[in-house]
Amino acid sequence: MSDRLFPEDNSDYVEARINNIGFLDSMGLEGALVLKSIDGVEFPIVAFSGEVAQHIALFQQGQKNAIPTIYNLVEEIAVMHDLLLLEVRIYQSESLLRANLYFQNRKKEILILRNYRASDAIALAAYYDIPIKLRKTLLEKKDKEIGV
Repeated sequence: MSDRLFPEDNSDYVEARINNIGFLDSMGLEGALVLKSIDGVEFPIVAFSGEVAQHIALFQQGQKNAIPTIYNLVEEIAVMHDLLLLEVRIYQSESLLRANLYFQNRKKEILILRNYRASDAIALAAYYDIPIKLRKTLLEKKDKEIGV
């Protein structure tokens, strides 16, 4: 995928993978995951729905036959408009983690859906096996917090 397709600076982001997924409570109501950058820096994300965490885990295991209705909605709209989800980019907006979703149409034009919940974007990335990119400032801020 060419960086020139994107109107934003791709150098502000680093690719990351889901390294671990689980729950913060014994009832599975609150999810948590760890993203790991390509250079090994881990970034935890907590305080999202346990249901989303469960779907991400299932998608990673290749179980993609039961998809939640909201993700199915994205799928149907993408199919109707010949859109392909290329990647998601995670960033911080005030105290929340948010995400932009990057789609491409048949004419190679980019459509960006902005300011969605990071957990849902990560679930879509797991479903479609597409790149997750973290804003570098998130990793730098984490390094400063732990004194690296």
